[in-house]
Amino acid sequence: MRTRDRDGVRALNDVGRPARRLVCFPHSGGSAATFRDWPSAVPEDCELLAVQYPGHADRIAEEPADSVAGLAARVAEELLELDPVPCALFGHSLGALVAYETARVLRDRARPVRNLFVSGAPAPGLASGGTTHLRSDDALWSGLRELGGIDPAVADDAELRELLLPVVRADIRLNETYRADPRAEPLDCAVRCYRTTEDPLVDGERLAAWAGTGTGGFSVRTWPGTHFTLVAEPDELIADLVTAFAAEVDVR
Repeated sequence: MRTRDRDGVRALNDVGRPARRLVCFPHSGGSAATFRDWPSAVPEDCELLAVQYPGHADRIAEEPADSVAGLAARVAEELLELDPVPCALFGHSLGALVAYETARVLRDRARPVRNLFVSGAPAPGLASGGTTHLRSDDALWSGLRELGGIDPAVADDAELRELLLPVVRADIRLNETYRADPRAEPLDCAVRCYRTTEDPLVDGERLAAWAGTGTGGFSVRTWPGTHFTLVAEPDELIADLVTAFAAEVDVR
């Protein structure tokens, strides 16, 4: 089966018979376009897919997801329609939680992933809580600007703010109301975490707890930067993802 665009899973390159598949999940307020420059950096036999959340970009007319688990279940259903090849998931911030829950569904449907790559997010059991989504529009927008989630060139664009705020608020609510399943069994895949030294949302202890989410090995890679550095400057991240994914495919 050739990959085609579905409601939530978008093909970023055209690979007729992929040998492997990398699926990317964006952060709060992000979209599939976050990964639009990635295709040139992945091997030609690697199918690169990105998730478009409901309520985002060309799905703006749809209602946002009401839970991380529900969103993951829908993404997993679309991935299950594809021919089975070695698959890895990458998610940043909110995307890390959606990727993790998607990996759980795929595992339970006998299509386990080879790698789970996560960045900018505490482990699932430590990720819940917070009241940021309840802030006023001004306070929420200001916080996003300080975190680096809004391009300074458009931060003062009133029309863009009006368009993005509801989307970002809904995403942050998803993150802050998320509750990991305490009965969840560890994934049978390798888990690799990425962090930046000046990220105020993730400390080392909450990142290290990701080790308990998989049985296939755990590792961490750290770079200097803030919460959105790896999204804005992804070259080294992509190279590391590709290398780690290839190593896992070769082992198995």
